[in-house]
Amino acid sequence: MIEIEDLWKAYEGNQVLKGLTLKVETGETLVILGRSGVGKSVLLKHIIGIAHSDRGHIEVDGVRVSDLKGEKRYSATRHMGMLFQGAALFDSMNIEENTAFYLKQHGDFEGGKKYSKSEIQDRVDEALRMVDLEGTQKKMPSDLSGGMRKRAGLARLIVYRPKYLLYDEPTTGLDPITAMQINELIVKTQEELKATSIVVTHDIISSLYVGDRLALHKDGKIAYIETPDAFLKIDDPIIEFLRKTISEDPRTFRRK
Repeated sequence: MIEIEDLWKAYEGNQVLKGLTLKVETGETLVILGRSGVGKSVLLKHIIGIAHSDRGHIEVDGVRVSDLKGEKRYSATRHMGMLFQGAALFDSMNIEENTAFYLKQHGDFEGGKKYSKSEIQDRVDEALRMVDLEGTQKKMPSDLSGGMRKRAGLARLIVYRPKYLLYDEPTTGLDPITAMQINELIVKTQEELKATSIVVTHDIISSLYVGDRLALHKDGKIAYIETPDAFLKIDDPIIEFLRKTISEDPRTFRRK
């Protein structure tokens, strides 16, 4: 469980987070919707520990990680992984090397042991199979399309099987068919890893497809948080606009 209480953050006098409070239940996929620039990605960076708040705190499984620094902070958040908006692959490494990077650097974060070359290879191949990228091991990121780079970034994330998965605008810049493939992978990954996921997006189709609950990030806070059906009934101009953009409920596309 992730609990965020009264989080405040300003950049150069611009107040981005204004007392944001949120609870993410274990095992759920929570989607945070909001307009571009409202601070959704900033929130993810605070959760994973690459940004620090001016006020407030974050607890993960009962540990107040926002109070920790250095090695202690890393130890408390190493069971998290994040898919960045641009995938953030290393340009100088091929897809196999990108996917294996965490395993080679950190080994097994539960047992503390280093993986053998064969173990790393097996886990990399498995992760690439999960995201339908078999045979791309020796390709460079520049050889892949935008959607394939997103999938490679997801493979690098899931290869070490984190408990918490954070997704920063996973469908931005993708065509509708590729975006739906990413949505399917988010659901598939959630089911296989039994993880807790947070997805930030402005894509209502993606939100309905992957989310157990939907939240609206507005004016520096979480304005509403509800199940998808209840969320769509909220009387708010932003939600009303999102509701009007839905021609067909994407949950009907979910594979049985």
